[in-house]
Amino acid sequence: MRLSDFDFSLPDNLIAQQPSAQRGASRLLVVDRAAGTWADRQVADLPDLLAPSDLLVVNNSRVVPARLLGRREPSGGQVECLLLRQLDDDRWDVLMHPGQKMKPGTRAIFGEPPTQLDAEILAQHTFGRRTIRLRASCGGSVADVVDAIGHMPLPPYIKRDDELADRERYQTIFASRRGSVAAPTAGLHLTSELLDRLAHRGVERAEVTLHVGYGTFEPVRTDVVEEHRIHPEPFEVDAAAAGAIATAQREGRRIVSVGTTTTRTLEAVAAEHGGLVDEASGEASLYIYPGFRFQVAGALVTNFHLPKSSLLLLVCAFAGAELTLAAYRHAIADGYLFYSYGDAMLIV
Repeated sequence: MRLSDFDFSLPDNLIAQQPSAQRGASRLLVVDRAAGTWADRQVADLPDLLAPSDLLVVNNSRVVPARLLGRREPSGGQVECLLLRQLDDDRWDVLMHPGQKMKPGTRAIFGEPPTQLDAEILAQHTFGRRTIRLRASCGGSVADVVDAIGHMPLPPYIKRDDELADRERYQTIFASRRGSVAAPTAGLHLTSELLDRLAHRGVERAEVTLHVGYGTFEPVRTDVVEEHRIHPEPFEVDAAAAGAIATAQREGRRIVSVGTTTTRTLEAVAAEHGGLVDEASGEASLYIYPGFRFQVAGALVTNFHLPKSSLLLLVCAFAGAELTLAAYRHAIADGYLFYSYGDAMLIV
């Protein structure tokens, strides 16, 4: 398959720059795979669109304010660092800008005493990736300093600086496991009131964890779809979640996966356990593209994704490329908002 087959044009004014005025107030495009049709609804309609026997599965990873702004030492030049993943006590996998100037041995400072981080470049990789040593120069933990001075890592298509409000809105209400550098955005639409209505409807809920990292948002740089690879990301399915999901599978109940990260977690675990979801943890590098056979997800809640991205490829695998791209064309014509702070789809 050619990556160019998964391209589309999107007017800039349809890229959401702010979250909706009220969480849960977004539009919802409901796509019916069997009928090959779609309908315009609201996220608030979700309890009416799901069945009492459904199991809703969400990703409870919490976004870290992982974007650090600082200066090189001793030149004082500006430097930006995105913490991708902690490798051990003081080594991190990161993205650095300006990458060409950040050679091994280069040092940088983020923040000021008493909340200051000292960084040293240990190794240089491709596309701005670096391995660095990161320490809190005034004592305390790196995590505490990051929380104090870090910025929420809004995607680059949001053309504004992060704001204080993003610390709450670029986070799901059930985020409890610290570790992501991008939000599992489908879950941003869910509110306490909506979850209560779903529970009253009889829809159960389970939580898994996949810490969103480079594997999720790395651009697909190969012309041939099949040649792309997903960088591993940490995941965990605990005993409670595994029990609820496996029970739903055995009973033939529909599993509604909230987001592409949740979907990759479920399908990666199932692939290692004979099609059933079992208690597991590790690193997920499952790459889902058209032709993939889903064993767990029976419905998918997801946002609208970037053209030629691995996320769009997953949605096309689930709903079919022709139907997905036709639904996208309708969404564009009807003024749906796209990407992280945009509207949502329910694919059944």
